[in-house]
Amino acid sequence: MEFALYLLLGGFSGLLAGLFGVGGGMIIVPVLVFSFTLQGFDPLVLTHLAVGTSLASIVFTSLNSIRAHHLKGAVLWPVVLWMTLGILFGAALGSLTAAAIQGPLLQKIIGVFAIAVSVQMAFSLQPKASRGVPGKPWLTLVGVVVGWASAIFGIGGGSLTVPFLSWRSVPIQKAVATSAACGLPIAIVGALSFAVVGWQDPHLPAWSFGFVYFPAVLGIAITSMFFARIGAQLAHRLSALMLRRLFALLLLGVGINFLI
Repeated sequence: MEFALYLLLGGFSGLLAGLFGVGGGMIIVPVLVFSFTLQGFDPLVLTHLAVGTSLASIVFTSLNSIRAHHLKGAVLWPVVLWMTLGILFGAALGSLTAAAIQGPLLQKIIGVFAIAVSVQMAFSLQPKASRGVPGKPWLTLVGVVVGWASAIFGIGGGSLTVPFLSWRSVPIQKAVATSAACGLPIAIVGALSFAVVGWQDPHLPAWSFGFVYFPAVLGIAITSMFFARIGAQLAHRLSALMLRRLFALLLLGVGINFLI
Protein backbone atom coordinates (compact mmCIF):
# COMPACT_ATOMS: atom_id res chain seq x y z
CA MET A 1 0.00 0.00 0.00
CA GLU A 2 2.80 2.44 0.87
CA PHE A 3 4.61 1.69 -2.40
CA ALA A 4 1.38 2.31 -4.37
CA LEU A 5 1.16 5.70 -2.64
CA TYR A 6 4.73 6.47 -3.70
CA LEU A 7 3.87 5.62 -7.32
CA LEU A 8 0.82 7.91 -7.24
CA LEU A 9 2.81 10.66 -5.56
CA GLY A 10 5.51 10.38 -8.21
CA GLY A 11 3.01 10.83 -11.03
CA PHE A 12 1.45 13.90 -9.44
CA SER A 13 4.75 15.52 -8.48
CA GLY A 14 6.23 14.85 -11.91
CA LEU A 15 3.28 16.51 -13.60
CA LEU A 16 3.67 19.56 -11.35
CA ALA A 17 7.41 19.68 -12.00
CA GLY A 18 6.97 19.83 -15.74
CA LEU A 19 3.94 22.12 -15.69
CA PHE A 20 5.04 24.74 -13.16
CA GLY A 21 8.77 24.17 -12.69
CA VAL A 22 8.16 23.72 -8.93
CA GLY A 23 9.92 20.36 -8.57
CA GLY A 24 6.95 18.72 -6.88
CA GLY A 25 8.61 18.88 -3.47
CA MET A 26 5.82 20.97 -1.95
CA ILE A 27 3.58 17.94 -2.43
CA ILE A 28 6.14 15.18 -1.90
CA VAL A 29 7.30 16.36 1.55
CA PRO A 30 3.84 16.61 3.20
CA VAL A 31 2.66 13.30 1.77
CA LEU A 32 5.87 11.58 2.88
CA VAL A 33 5.50 13.05 6.39
CA PHE A 34 1.97 11.61 6.51
CA SER A 35 3.08 8.25 5.10
CA PHE A 36 6.12 7.94 7.37
CA THR A 37 3.94 8.76 10.39
CA LEU A 38 1.53 5.95 9.48
CA GLN A 39 4.47 3.59 9.02
CA GLY A 40 5.57 4.33 12.57
CA PHE A 41 8.87 6.04 11.77
CA ASP A 42 10.51 7.86 14.65
CA PRO A 43 9.17 11.46 14.94
CA LEU A 44 12.73 12.67 15.59
CA VAL A 45 13.79 11.85 12.03
CA LEU A 46 10.69 11.46 9.86
CA THR A 47 10.52 15.12 8.73
CA HIS A 48 14.22 15.18 7.82
CA LEU A 49 13.72 11.83 6.08
CA ALA A 50 10.82 13.29 4.08
CA VAL A 51 12.87 16.32 2.99
CA GLY A 52 15.94 14.27 2.02
CA THR A 53 13.82 11.72 0.17
CA SER A 54 11.99 14.48 -1.67
CA LEU A 55 15.26 15.98 -2.89
CA ALA A 56 16.50 12.57 -4.05
CA SER A 57 13.30 11.93 -6.00
CA ILE A 58 13.46 15.37 -7.65
CA VAL A 59 16.72 14.27 -9.30
CA PHE A 60 14.70 11.88 -11.47
CA THR A 61 11.81 14.30 -11.98
CA SER A 62 14.20 17.01 -13.17
CA LEU A 63 15.95 14.86 -15.76
CA ASN A 64 12.88 14.31 -17.94
CA SER A 65 11.50 17.79 -17.33
CA ILE A 66 14.81 19.36 -18.42
CA ARG A 67 14.98 17.19 -21.53
CA ALA A 68 11.45 18.16 -22.61
CA HIS A 69 12.07 21.88 -22.05
CA HIS A 70 15.48 21.73 -23.73
CA LEU A 71 14.01 20.17 -26.86
CA LYS A 72 11.75 23.22 -27.11
CA GLY A 73 14.76 25.52 -26.76
CA ALA A 74 13.36 27.12 -23.61
CA VAL A 75 16.25 26.61 -21.14
CA LEU A 76 18.56 29.59 -20.62
CA TRP A 77 21.72 27.57 -20.04
CA PRO A 78 24.07 30.48 -19.22
CA VAL A 79 21.69 31.48 -16.41
CA VAL A 80 21.60 27.89 -15.19
CA LEU A 81 25.40 27.70 -15.19
CA TRP A 82 26.00 30.80 -13.07
CA MET A 83 23.15 30.07 -10.68
CA THR A 84 24.45 26.52 -10.22
CA LEU A 85 27.76 27.84 -8.88
CA GLY A 86 25.83 29.36 -5.99
CA ILE A 87 23.36 26.49 -5.72
CA LEU A 88 26.13 23.98 -5.01
CA PHE A 89 27.15 25.88 -1.89
CA GLY A 90 23.65 26.95 -0.86
CA ALA A 91 22.12 23.47 -1.06
CA ALA A 92 24.86 21.94 1.08
CA LEU A 93 24.47 24.74 3.64
CA GLY A 94 20.69 24.34 3.62
CA SER A 95 20.98 20.62 4.38
CA LEU A 96 23.17 21.35 7.38
CA THR A 97 20.72 24.03 8.50
CA ALA A 98 17.75 21.65 8.27
CA ALA A 99 19.64 18.92 10.14
CA ALA A 100 20.16 21.33 13.04
CA ILE A 101 16.40 22.04 13.33
CA GLN A 102 14.21 19.68 15.37
CA GLY A 103 11.59 17.73 13.37
CA PRO A 104 8.41 19.39 14.75
CA LEU A 105 9.84 22.89 14.26
CA LEU A 106 10.96 22.00 10.73
CA GLN A 107 7.39 20.93 9.94
CA LYS A 108 6.06 24.30 11.08
CA ILE A 109 8.65 26.16 9.00
CA ILE A 110 7.64 24.11 5.94
CA GLY A 111 3.98 24.83 6.75
CA VAL A 112 4.54 28.58 6.76
CA PHE A 113 6.42 28.35 3.47
CA ALA A 114 3.63 26.24 1.90
CA ILE A 115 1.03 28.87 2.86
CA ALA A 116 3.22 31.66 1.44
CA VAL A 117 3.64 29.77 -1.84
CA SER A 118 -0.11 29.05 -2.00
CA VAL A 119 -0.94 32.75 -1.68
CA GLN A 120 1.63 33.65 -4.32
CA MET A 121 0.27 31.06 -6.77
CA ALA A 122 -3.43 31.72 -6.11
CA PHE A 123 -3.18 35.45 -6.77
CA SER A 124 -0.30 35.26 -9.27
CA LEU A 125 1.71 37.64 -7.13
CA GLN A 126 4.63 38.36 -9.39
CA PRO A 127 6.86 41.41 -9.24
CA LYS A 128 6.52 43.47 -12.38
CA ALA A 129 9.16 42.77 -14.98
CA SER A 130 12.08 45.07 -14.32
CA ARG A 131 15.28 45.35 -16.29
CA GLY A 132 16.97 42.27 -17.67
CA VAL A 133 18.76 39.23 -16.34
CA PRO A 134 21.41 40.34 -13.79
CA GLY A 135 25.13 39.80 -14.18
CA LYS A 136 27.03 36.64 -13.34
CA PRO A 137 27.95 37.53 -9.71
CA TRP A 138 24.31 38.34 -8.89
CA LEU A 139 23.07 35.12 -10.50
CA THR A 140 25.53 33.16 -8.36
CA LEU A 141 24.39 34.97 -5.21
CA VAL A 142 20.74 34.26 -6.06
CA GLY A 143 21.75 30.62 -6.57
CA VAL A 144 23.13 30.49 -3.01
CA VAL A 145 19.84 31.77 -1.56
CA VAL A 146 17.67 29.51 -3.74
CA GLY A 147 19.83 26.45 -3.01
CA TRP A 148 19.84 27.12 0.74
CA ALA A 149 16.07 27.57 1.02
CA SER A 150 15.27 24.70 -1.34
CA ALA A 151 17.34 22.21 0.64
CA ILE A 152 15.56 23.18 3.86
CA PHE A 153 12.11 22.74 2.33
CA GLY A 154 12.92 19.72 0.13
CA ILE A 155 11.92 21.46 -3.10
CA GLY A 156 13.45 22.01 -6.51
CA GLY A 157 13.45 25.77 -6.11
CA GLY A 158 10.83 26.61 -8.73
CA SER A 159 8.66 28.61 -6.33
CA LEU A 160 11.65 30.91 -5.86
CA THR A 161 13.42 30.80 -9.22
CA VAL A 162 10.38 31.31 -11.47
CA PRO A 163 9.22 34.57 -9.77
CA PHE A 164 12.80 35.87 -9.75
CA LEU A 165 13.33 35.24 -13.46
CA SER A 166 9.90 36.65 -14.32
CA TRP A 167 10.83 39.78 -12.37
CA ARG A 168 13.94 40.06 -14.52
CA SER A 169 11.85 40.07 -17.71
CA VAL A 170 12.30 36.39 -18.65
CA PRO A 171 9.17 35.00 -20.45
CA ILE A 172 7.25 32.59 -18.24
CA GLN A 173 7.89 29.50 -20.39
CA LYS A 174 11.62 30.13 -20.32
CA ALA A 175 11.49 30.93 -16.60
CA VAL A 176 9.80 27.59 -15.89
CA ALA A 177 12.24 25.70 -18.12
CA THR A 178 15.31 27.38 -16.62
CA SER A 179 13.97 26.79 -13.11
CA ALA A 180 13.53 23.09 -13.89
CA ALA A 181 17.18 22.90 -14.99
CA CYS A 182 18.31 24.65 -11.79
CA GLY A 183 16.36 22.08 -9.79
CA LEU A 184 18.73 19.28 -10.78
CA PRO A 185 21.88 20.56 -8.98
CA ILE A 186 19.71 21.56 -5.99
CA ALA A 187 18.34 18.03 -5.77
CA ILE A 188 21.68 16.25 -6.26
CA VAL A 189 23.64 18.29 -3.72
CA GLY A 190 20.76 18.44 -1.26
CA ALA A 191 20.08 14.70 -1.37
CA LEU A 192 23.76 13.80 -1.00
CA SER A 193 24.11 16.21 1.92
CA PHE A 194 21.05 14.80 3.70
CA ALA A 195 22.39 11.29 3.18
CA VAL A 196 25.73 12.24 4.72
CA VAL A 197 24.45 14.23 7.73
CA GLY A 198 21.97 11.50 8.65
CA TRP A 199 24.18 8.50 7.98
CA GLN A 200 24.87 7.54 11.61
CA ASP A 201 21.45 8.40 13.04
CA PRO A 202 20.23 5.41 15.12
CA HIS A 203 16.52 6.28 14.68
CA LEU A 204 16.39 5.63 10.94
CA PRO A 205 14.26 2.78 9.50
CA ALA A 206 15.64 -0.01 7.34
CA TRP A 207 16.46 0.86 3.71
CA SER A 208 17.47 4.40 4.65
CA PHE A 209 20.66 5.93 3.31
CA GLY A 210 21.06 8.71 5.83
CA PHE A 211 17.99 10.92 5.56
CA VAL A 212 16.97 9.34 2.23
CA TYR A 213 14.43 6.49 2.25
CA PHE A 214 15.17 4.31 -0.78
CA PRO A 215 11.73 2.59 -1.29
CA ALA A 216 10.02 5.99 -1.52
CA VAL A 217 12.63 7.32 -3.94
CA LEU A 218 12.18 4.26 -6.16
CA GLY A 219 8.39 4.47 -6.23
CA ILE A 220 8.33 8.20 -6.93
CA ALA A 221 11.03 7.95 -9.60
CA ILE A 222 9.21 5.24 -11.57
CA THR A 223 6.20 7.43 -12.35
CA SER A 224 7.56 10.96 -11.98
CA MET A 225 9.97 10.64 -14.90
CA PHE A 226 7.11 9.84 -17.27
CA PHE A 227 4.67 12.45 -16.00
CA ALA A 228 7.30 15.22 -15.88
CA ARG A 229 7.59 14.94 -19.66
CA ILE A 230 3.81 15.29 -20.01
CA GLY A 231 3.77 18.29 -17.68
CA ALA A 232 6.51 20.05 -19.62
CA GLN A 233 4.59 19.56 -22.87
CA LEU A 234 1.39 20.90 -21.31
CA ALA A 235 3.26 23.95 -20.00
CA HIS A 236 3.74 25.07 -23.60
CA ARG A 237 0.11 24.45 -24.61
CA LEU A 238 -2.27 25.27 -21.75
CA SER A 239 -3.33 28.25 -19.72
CA ALA A 240 -2.55 26.99 -16.23
CA LEU A 241 -4.51 29.61 -14.20
CA MET A 242 -7.12 27.20 -12.83
CA LEU A 243 -4.53 24.49 -12.15
CA ARG A 244 -2.38 27.02 -10.30
CA ARG A 245 -5.31 28.00 -8.10
CA LEU A 246 -6.25 24.41 -7.34
CA PHE A 247 -2.64 23.65 -6.50
CA ALA A 248 -2.57 26.75 -4.30
CA LEU A 249 -5.65 25.55 -2.43
CA LEU A 250 -4.00 22.19 -1.84
CA LEU A 251 -0.84 23.88 -0.54
CA LEU A 252 -2.91 26.06 1.78
CA GLY A 253 -4.44 22.95 3.33
CA VAL A 254 -1.01 21.37 3.67
CA GLY A 255 0.43 24.44 5.35
CA ILE A 256 -2.43 24.78 7.83
CA ASN A 257 -2.20 21.09 8.69
CA PHE A 258 1.52 21.41 9.45
CA LEU A 259 0.89 24.39 11.72
CA ILE A 260 -1.89 22.79 13.78
